[in-house]
Amino acid sequence: MIEVKNIVKRYGDHQAVDHLSFNMETGKIYGFLGPNGAGKSTTMNIMTGYIAASEGTVTIDGLDIVREPEEAKKHIGYLPELPPLYQDMTVAEYLSFVADLKRVPKKERRDQIAKVMKQTMLGEYSERLIRNLSKGYKQRVGLAQALIGSPDIIILDEPTVGLDPQQILEIRELIRSLREDHIVMLSSHILSEVNEVCDEILILSHGKLVASGTPEELESRIGGGSATLKLSILGAEENVRPVLEGMEHIKEVDFGAPGADGALPVTVQTDTQEDIRAEVAKALAAANLPVMAMNLETHSLEEVFLELTGSDAEAQASEQNEAQTAEGTEPADPEDATSEAVPGEAVSGEAESPETEEEKVLSGDPAAGSEVLESATPEEEAASADKAVTEEEEA
Repeated sequence: MIEVKNIVKRYGDHQAVDHLSFNMETGKIYGFLGPNGAGKSTTMNIMTGYIAASEGTVTIDGLDIVREPEEAKKHIGYLPELPPLYQDMTVAEYLSFVADLKRVPKKERRDQIAKVMKQTMLGEYSERLIRNLSKGYKQRVGLAQALIGSPDIIILDEPTVGLDPQQILEIRELIRSLREDHIVMLSSHILSEVNEVCDEILILSHGKLVASGTPEELESRIGGGSATLKLSILGAEENVRPVLEGMEHIKEVDFGAPGADGALPVTVQTDTQEDIRAEVAKALAAANLPVMAMNLETHSLEEVFLELTGSDAEAQASEQNEAQTAEGTEPADPEDATSEAVPGEAVSGEAESPETEEEKVLSGDPAAGSEVLESATPEEEAASADKAVTEEEEA
């Protein structure tokens, strides 16, 4: 079990993690979501003991990650976004090296390496140099090193980044297979992946935990406790309306124009998140109004994520503009906040200092001196050449 209790991480005046607390239990895959700068990587680095928190504690199976780091880290397997691979080693050599680093007893190493290679389907690549593997298989090697030592907790940072669709499916299936014996923590920007793989999701914003729960629980948070039904009914509006408006939990009914098949499109708003499709179907059937189609509209995890964290970018741009205004500079466009200056080009808003022709020559500018040569007379060029020969002979 992981217990993160009231952790804070400060970098000067900036608070990257703000009194964050949560627990994780064996047998579940946890998704860790948040926009850039929300504190996800900082939190994972604190949990793995890579950096220390300014305040708060992290305990791994009852072991404090700061006070008992060596024992606590034995329970953790970590796959960072860029796997820590040695390209000139074979897969078997690298995993043996990792087992040595993790102090796996020598009598257990061969069996452990064989086990993780089977789990990650690397058996036939054991003698292949890591540099010659595809990106998908390098990711498998990274996951295999996280599994060496039989840790209780597996922490994965963007495990499918840069993979093709087939490789993503394979890694997802591999992650699912770890659920039974491990706590798995998965950080990803691919919301559909988190929705499909994870049992519970934690969403961070500005270093704080703003929401947690199953994907279904989070999706039900949008809509203010209501739901939307889309129906297609064979019948006239004057017959359908009284049936639907007379039902419990239905607060609004809207009708569209009948389609080519004569079916009447109907949109129903309810005052509950409960699925009342069975009750609606029974009421319409009793009134001899055939239902051609009925769908319950649900909110996606993307909508939940944007509602909970969507103001982050605007807030960051606003803070930046306020600071620039206070300094008397031009406020920045939010889209420019993440742009990088092109090498060799002046940054917008900065005046270039005039450069003398001599400075251009010293800097190696190929165009430097062209104006001087163009303006020199033949006599001046000859005198310059004679001077150069004289200086060479004296040297």
